[in-house]
This record gives sequence, C-alpha cells and structure tokens, in this order.
Amino acid sequence: MDLTEIIDIMSIVGTIAFSSMGTMIGIRKNMDLFGVITLGVITATGGGAIRDIILGILPPKVFQNSRDIILSIVTSSILFLLIYYNKEVVEKYYFKIYERVISLFDAIGLGIFTVIGINTAMDMGYFKNKFLLVFVGVITAVGGGMLRDIMTESTPFILKKHIYACACIIGAISYLYLLRKINNELICMLIGAGVVIVIRLLSAYYQHLLSGDIVLIFTYLNTILTV
Repeated sequence: MDLTEIIDIMSIVGTIAFSSMGTMIGIRKNMDLFGVITLGVITATGGGAIRDIILGILPPKVFQNSRDIILSIVTSSILFLLIYYNKEVVEKYYFKIYERVISLFDAIGLGIFTVIGINTAMDMGYFKNKFLLVFVGVITAVGGGMLRDIMTESTPFILKKHIYACACIIGAISYLYLLRKINNELICMLIGAGVVIVIRLLSAYYQHLLSGDIVLIFTYLNTILTV
C-alpha cells in the first residue's frame, strides 16, 4: 500500500468523522433529514473546498470526485435513522456520552484534515511557503465546521474558548518540522495528526483554555521553524 492509498483511507476516515459530527449537531437542533445531510456534507467537505479555492484548484476536488459527498450523505442518513429510532441518545441522560462522541469525531477529523490540507498544498509545489502550508492545513480542518456553525446560527468553535484552531496550528507545525528531520512522510503525517487529536481531546476533557496559549503558539512556531 503506497502513500496515496493511505492518504485516501485517512480522507475517508476524516470524512466519516466530520459528517458524523455535522449530523449529530443537526439532530441536536431538531433538523429534518435534508437539513442533517446538508450539515454533514458541509462539515466534511467545506474546508477542503475552501482550501482548493485558495490553491487555485478549480473546480474544487469535491466537485471533481463525488466520493466524499456520497460518503457524507450515506453516513448522515444512517446516523440520522439510528438516532431517530433511539431518541434517548440526545436526551439529558445521554448528553455527556453525546458530547464525548462529538469531541472524538471532531478531534479525528481535525487531525486528519490538517495534514491532508498541507499535503495537498505540497503536491501543488508550495514546499517553501510555510505560512501557506500551515494556513491551508488549518482551514481544511476548521473551514467546514465554520460553515456549519454559520448555517446553524452558532458562534464558530474557533472564536470561542476552545483550543481548536490552535491545536491544528501546533499539529501543522509539528508535521512540517518532522518532515525536515524524518525521511518518512507517512510517519510525519500520522504524528502531526496525532498531535492535533491529543491536544483537542485534552482540551475537550478539561474544557479549559490557557490564557497564554496564543503566545505559546507563536513561540513554538518561531522555535521550530528556525531550528
């Protein structure tokens, strides 16, 4: 199995994770099947579409290959039907479990799409533009969630007290740093995604934002990229 196939598998996992998250938020807001599917598709593919527009990939890949849209629709439909016939899942008694599942889906999607976004930019030849690489990695991860939150009239997660985009930034920087030290792109991608997932899960668990985390991010960025 080559790197391209592994990246495709990671993309599928990320798509399922993000479409599941969008679906569960739609269910929580009492949307119908169409609304739930729309949120699932937007959450899973929105960030990638924004990334492609920035990189000049037109039309965006999601419109060139319908796999991710179909996968999102199927995932959202199955999850909607499962929860529709088990409505107690989103009732008060199961709320904590619901929140943990949402956090897990969110973390997995963030980690995978951060490194995939960077990989896409590097495939376009932008190896030296570190800022662009980090930016497209982060926007790939958080863009769909931002669109979802706007559609549901919610304040986007990255603008609230959550270590969210910051987790993606640290993971992206870690990925780029490891690429300079380790001659194995797959391992670098897995570690970079893992960093995002761990930070996001810890953040969700403690529900706490360190007051100096922005300063920490830029200090970390300056240290890593100048080594």
